[in-house]
Amino acid sequence: MMTITPATQFDELIGAPPHRGSWWAIDQERIDAFAAATGDHQWLHVDPKRAADGPYGRTIAHGFLVLSLLPAMTAEVLATEGFSAIINYGLEKVRFPAPVLVSARIRNSLALDGARDTDKGILLTVTHTVEIEGQDRPACVAQQLRLLAQ
Repeated sequence: MMTITPATQFDELIGAPPHRGSWWAIDQERIDAFAAATGDHQWLHVDPKRAADGPYGRTIAHGFLVLSLLPAMTAEVLATEGFSAIINYGLEKVRFPAPVLVSARIRNSLALDGARDTDKGILLTVTHTVEIEGQDRPACVAQQLRLLAQ
């Protein structure tokens, strides 16, 4: 677990090995719940019978489902103390290199790329690499900006 406070010396954390969280199961129930919440009912995600004859032989998770899990998965590897708020400032780049097949497990691997003082607080740049258990290619690579408001 990486803990950041207003007194953190970022030079020691930037470029350090990533912090990895626990494995999260991606089952059909989670995929279906995401489809219901977003209205994205593409058969590749929600129709196991049709997906069995599709390109992956079964359903796959939505890329945005994987991305939406980042806040919860980040809480396992990054803690902040002494700030008035933590604000998702945005994403610089997001890629989905490999599909997450139903019943796969994923985890967040978080690396701190940068930190700079702003008039509103500390702006962190972090890279999330969402690994798929047993796979070489990640499910998602996302560079995120997080504002630690003071």
